[in-house]
Amino acid sequence: MGKVISIANQKGGVGKTTTSINLAASLAALEHPTLLIDIDPQSNSTSGFGIESQSVAKSVYEVLVDEVPLEESILKTELTYLDVVPSHINLVGAEIEMIEREQREQILKKAIRDIREKYDFVIIDCPPSLGLLTINALTASDSVMIPVQCEYFALEGLGQLLNTIKIVRQHLNTELEIEGVALTMYDTRTRLSSQVAEEVQRYFGDKVFQAVITRNVRLAEAPSFGKPVILYDSISMGSKNYMALARELIMRNHEQYKNSAVFAGKPNQ
Repeated sequence: MGKVISIANQKGGVGKTTTSINLAASLAALEHPTLLIDIDPQSNSTSGFGIESQSVAKSVYEVLVDEVPLEESILKTELTYLDVVPSHINLVGAEIEMIEREQREQILKKAIRDIREKYDFVIIDCPPSLGLLTINALTASDSVMIPVQCEYFALEGLGQLLNTIKIVRQHLNTELEIEGVALTMYDTRTRLSSQVAEEVQRYFGDKVFQAVITRNVRLAEAPSFGKPVILYDSISMGSKNYMALARELIMRNHEQYKNSAVFAGKPNQ
């Protein structure tokens, strides 16, 4: 049964969607069946794979609001091992539509239950907020990956996110863990990035991934071409960074999933 990981940070501009897109693509490139679920109304993970959210027949909106089976909203991508559940602008009002539902925090968890055995990893791109959509993602997840940019005020607002994770753990999902912290937008030319990285490591310790995502032009360009960086420029530093992050994530989880029929035999690819 696949591991469900939310990529969350309510602070905008930290590389959350970039990490969702490129981590999912890198896991798939390593032949781990992966599903990316975009629950951010901005739909950037959706457009990052060249999918026009306005033209899809069914999106995660229908799954959350109309109880459409998640499988009916799954789309294939250029990568054999990667599927996507697209977002839609209608998600902007979804939290209001969901508010009267019983067990409204559990809707996504129940939807994922039917399909997670088909994947090694399910990656959820959360909105940059801590509302009902993000609560649904955290309730459905085994763990949370927190992207933190190596810039001023990197840790600003993280206390609120960690408190939300604590509340979800207490009341909705006792098994929720912090998968780790991914350092993003690292600029090798400045001392600031290394100072921020040291500060984050002091705070989170061994939860910080060793793989660091550096600033990279090709990584920034890729979304405008509707491709993850591994398909846009596979030899770029951005592609190499996310492949390293994917490999580290796989190795961290290999013990847990070594008996999985889908996961077995793939950690060193």
